[in-house]
Amino acid sequence: MTVQHEENGNKGVFYIEVEGKREAHMTYTKAGNDKIIIDHTEVGDRLRGKGVGYKLIEASVDFLRSNKLKVIPLCPFAKAVFDKTREYSDVLT
Repeated sequence: MTVQHEENGNKGVFYIEVEGKREAHMTYTKAGNDKIIIDHTEVGDRLRGKGVGYKLIEASVDFLRSNKLKVIPLCPFAKAVFDKTREYSDVLT
């Protein structure tokens, strides 16, 4: 299962496709030049319960670190993961 990333202007998405269909995604909006706001995470029934949401967060953290960005997790799922995962604290605003 590979997490893919797409950016279009000030919006972006991390997503997973299964058989050509997006089954999970996490969307964000850029907030200036140094931050993103994660606003929504959704995992379809087909992938639910398999840790896919965590994979999306992990991909976003890799992206944040490699681009020297910070995150504001407004999505309740993302916020919960960032709050309980200490090793991600370096990317929080």
